[in-house]
Amino acid sequence: MTSIMARHNRAAEAQSFMWVYRTAEGCAQPIVLFDYQPGRGKVHPQAFLGDFAGTLMTDGYETWRSAFPNAIHLGCMAHARRRFTDALKVNKNSKLANEALAFFGALYDVEHLVREGSADMPGDDHVLHMRRTHSVPVLDAFRQWLEEKQPQVLPSSKLGEAISYALNQWDHLILYTKDPKAPIDNNMIERDIKHFVVGRKGWLFADTVRGAKASAVIYSLALTCRACGVNPQAWFAHVLTELPRRGDDDDIEDLMPWNFVADDKLVSDNSG
Repeated sequence: MTSIMARHNRAAEAQSFMWVYRTAEGCAQPIVLFDYQPGRGKVHPQAFLGDFAGTLMTDGYETWRSAFPNAIHLGCMAHARRRFTDALKVNKNSKLANEALAFFGALYDVEHLVREGSADMPGDDHVLHMRRTHSVPVLDAFRQWLEEKQPQVLPSSKLGEAISYALNQWDHLILYTKDPKAPIDNNMIERDIKHFVVGRKGWLFADTVRGAKASAVIYSLALTCRACGVNPQAWFAHVLTELPRRGDDDDIEDLMPWNFVADDKLVSDNSG
């Protein structure tokens, strides 16, 4: 979720938000969806996801968990790591911050090996084996480290906040080791959000609510194309040419980005 400024009816500026959703990595029909809403309340994701009871990877914002009590809530390791990185920026000589970051480094080293795969073990079995054999011991040691260091650090300091966040999120942060399909973090959607954030620096605010909603649609379509390995510009050109030929009741499933095959009209583009 990221904030924007929307000028309602060209009156005073009001802060609004883009809620961002993405299907899991490896999904046959990848979708990235930006949903403009006027606030951060749980009514907004509930309206979109209904009584969702699957697996959610989120940033630790409590609204997600209270909105979907029956879902499995994965914690994002990158968000936990970022807090220790911020602590190191405040004190570049912080031994404790560096020690914490070393734990994160070890966990991501395991994920690198996981992605390399194994010739001797099926994919999911390999993932679980690597995480149980290598990640779980690191996590156990990190948890012990966090509990030992917490009393030694000012709670209001950046390092104290980082330690508290990690401990408060702990049960969610370790869930990925039990599910071979679960990612260690939500960096995939963070990269999608970055496109919007970069654009926001240029246009600063949406002039109207309709404009904000329109930008949500455009970003959703363009980033869904990229998630599918489809060149957005070529896809838009094809769809805008083809749609006028379709009737109101015609099936347009073939126009979805995941149904396109690269040809002379559509060039595959897997770049960021």
